[in-house]
Amino acid sequence: MSRIYFVGCGPGDPELITIKAKKLIQKADIVVYSGSLIPPPILKLCKKGELHNAAGLVREEIFDLLYKNAKNDKLVIRLHDGDPSIYGAIKEQIDNLKEKGIESVVVPGITAFLASAAALGTQLTLPGVTQTIIVTRAESRTKVPKREKISELAKHKATLIFYLSVHLLSNIVKEAVAGGYKKSTPVAVVYRASWDDQKIIKGTLDNIVKKVRDEKITRTAIVIISNVIDSTDYEYSKLYDKNFSHGYRKIKK
Repeated sequence: MSRIYFVGCGPGDPELITIKAKKLIQKADIVVYSGSLIPPPILKLCKKGELHNAAGLVREEIFDLLYKNAKNDKLVIRLHDGDPSIYGAIKEQIDNLKEKGIESVVVPGITAFLASAAALGTQLTLPGVTQTIIVTRAESRTKVPKREKISELAKHKATLIFYLSVHLLSNIVKEAVAGGYKKSTPVAVVYRASWDDQKIIKGTLDNIVKKVRDEKITRTAIVIISNVIDSTDYEYSKLYDKNFSHGYRKIKK
């Protein structure tokens, strides 16, 4: 059966690509990539294949490009920034390809919120602070279910992460406060995490909107609301506590 690879190439730093993804790109006949979101050094890995920028294509054009080349036994890659499973719109493509007898293989990649956490030098979960991460997007042209409104998610006081939403930051702040976050809750906005021009803006729900506006950041940024940011009030993990035993750490005698 003919197949297509949906490949995540990481958040930006060309060294943050998996070995599997790199090998596939190097062997590819056709690479359909996500516009300026893909770093040029990664595109240069495709030495023998054709590159097609999906930024100027509609859904049907992308599908035809993938399908026709896969049917001709070409090694076809749909190249996504970060990880294809997060806001990657791959499900509709996979289902349509399956109906036409084309198999799909998904190759995961490092996603931007993980690169953002690395840039901040923090954990997204901390004992005594939160053990939960919520990844979402603010409502705009793409609607969200009522149960997933920001004010509802904010009730959990978890680490709240937003994709594709920095241009709606003012509304995010209002909804987060309405849901129960204190105005003093730390916020970090990471612009183009792991790229050479990466920028980090830190603040609180009370002042982050002005700080981000002053930096003129309106896209390509992750927003993180959480008390884990620069936290000094947390508990030590029990995992390596001398008084805590578990099945993953066996003491040799």
